[in-house]
Amino acid sequence: MYAIVDIETTGGHASANGITEIAIVIHDGVKVVRRYETLINPQKNIPIYISALTGISNEMVAKAPLFSEVAAEIFGLIHDKIFIAHNVNFDYSFLKYHLSACGYELQCKKLCTVRLSRKVFPGLISYSLGRLCKQLKVDLRNHHRAGGDAEATTMLFSMILENDKEGHINQSLNRNSKEQLLPPNLKRAEFDKLPNTPGVYYFYNQKGKVLYVGKAKNLKKRVSSHFTGNNANKQRQDFMREICSINFQECGTELMAFILEATEIKRLWPENNRALKRFEQAYGLFMYEDQRGYQRLLIDKKRKGSIPLYSFNQVFEGHSLLRQLMEEFELCPKLCFVQRNQDDCIGVENKPCKGACKGTESRALYNIRVQQAIARLKSNLPSYALLDSGRNEEEQSVIVMEQGHLHGMGYVMKNTPLENLAWFKNIVQPYPSNDYVRNLVHTYASKYPERIMSF
Repeated sequence: MYAIVDIETTGGHASANGITEIAIVIHDGVKVVRRYETLINPQKNIPIYISALTGISNEMVAKAPLFSEVAAEIFGLIHDKIFIAHNVNFDYSFLKYHLSACGYELQCKKLCTVRLSRKVFPGLISYSLGRLCKQLKVDLRNHHRAGGDAEATTMLFSMILENDKEGHINQSLNRNSKEQLLPPNLKRAEFDKLPNTPGVYYFYNQKGKVLYVGKAKNLKKRVSSHFTGNNANKQRQDFMREICSINFQECGTELMAFILEATEIKRLWPENNRALKRFEQAYGLFMYEDQRGYQRLLIDKKRKGSIPLYSFNQVFEGHSLLRQLMEEFELCPKLCFVQRNQDDCIGVENKPCKGACKGTESRALYNIRVQQAIARLKSNLPSYALLDSGRNEEEQSVIVMEQGHLHGMGYVMKNTPLENLAWFKNIVQPYPSNDYVRNLVHTYASKYPERIMSF
């Protein structure tokens, strides 16, 4: 038995909007056996543009039943049926959300007449309900009202049943099929071509604009996870409607997928990526020369255009490193901004300061030690190649780090003789380095030291 459903709502996502009208047509696979239709008071204002589209006004629903008053009847009609709608995940997410709020947990198999129509009637100009009905000569009356659209969807489903010579309905209902999880405008073939390997995937809208970039240890499994469940929030509902295409790049390892993802998000700036857009380490170690010619080290917040010698998540990490450099190279606490008051320099008393703050040590001698400290810092930033799994059995992946920063990554055949840093730099594709990527690679390298080739 099938329950063919259409709803009208106050907005595009269930968590912040109500249902204004619902129509349910019960179909036994041969004929219609029952119809149900009612207006519903959403207890929310119906926006003017929605009233203009549907013809449903606040006055019309003022005396209609609340959803809670009809929830039991609606649940009784649909809970043990196959749930059908045009763009099924929209209608299903609304009903699941609002039924759950009334104490009813909806768990139905689903069929989407958009996706089924694409398979049974391929090559049509559009699969929106209005245009699809016009192309298939389905009588659509009272469009954008629940009753009219449910009746048209019922006629459309009857045509699909009659013309489904290849068994697309049964394939969609198969427990292992992900057909009804996919966005309505995404071709199944694009999902099927995803491999079970690490990589980066891209979601595109109808105009070919990148909506989202993600990384995966298993591309097919990760992409599938985007489409499971019936999250009712606006972001997900809009996201699902917009996805029209998928592309991907395979990577040898999940770490390489992390790096590629971070690079692509910075390059493409997709509207649905948020976390990596915001990531920037907040503090840095800087050097500048004051009016007297003394070179001064300090820890400060990173600002646009500033290039630190080193970066830190927390300010105390920077001060800890700076104090180590001060002690080893006898740098002045005042010139390093560790001591900011007007008192005598604590470094003079404790011997690490040789009097640069008072001008008793020449700037030339002091600056030599500052440059030595910077050289030590840079020398502690390692250069190495990280060797790991490739995209197939014949190759291995290579990530090249130079003085603590990412130079690039790529692949070499396993039997290739490995040489020096200059050779590695020539065989990999350069990638931009940033604090996020640097920390990822160093953390991974410290966890798997056996995969490091140092220079």
